[in-house]
Amino acid sequence: MQITVTIPDEFAALVQARGQEPQSFGQSVIDDAVRAAPAASGPIRPKNKMDMQTFLRRMAEFSDKIPQLPDEAFTRESFYQDHD
Repeated sequence: MQITVTIPDEFAALVQARGQEPQSFGQSVIDDAVRAAPAASGPIRPKNKMDMQTFLRRMAEFSDKIPQLPDEAFTRESFYQDHD
């Protein structure tokens, strides 16, 4: 992919004062961001057992506040009521 970026003169001067070229500095910033970003494919998985327990605890934290639905809410007819 080719991306064109306009770099302000002031920023280019600051980067050059650090001994770098603006293009190579911009490329290194993008490379660092890509390395730091989570993988786009697959589900997010806890890193260890403790993370999984924390995740499940937080997920269930307010489950007592979820209203109870009647059994009729889970019938086949209720799921497909808007489909003919």
